[in-house]
Amino acid sequence: MSTDPETVTFIEDQLAGLRVRTLRMFGEFGIYCDEKIVGLICDDALFLKPSSADPELFARTELAPPYPGAKDYHRVPGDALEDRDWLGAAVQATADALPAPRAKKAKPHS
Repeated sequence: MSTDPETVTFIEDQLAGLRVRTLRMFGEFGIYCDEKIVGLICDDALFLKPSSADPELFARTELAPPYPGAKDYHRVPGDALEDRDWLGAAVQATADALPAPRAKKAKPHS
């Protein structure tokens, strides 16, 4: 099963005000905040990366893999997706706790 584009649009709308973007990945979607990949949207569910962010903030989530064979992420339940304040705080806390992305090496010109 794949994610309905309306789900992605809903999550993006809930996160208005944050520097968030989504990108299609492997038939599903990656979600970025402050140019860091903070989670995945798979099978119409949001999964946030585990991080050193305050564990109490993620008490509303359950650990589950976003796809078969993946490590556990924080699966965000529907009621938490509806809570714009909580969702924004959880996504921003995840981004803040993750390291900056590595700079890509420039390809040599031939």
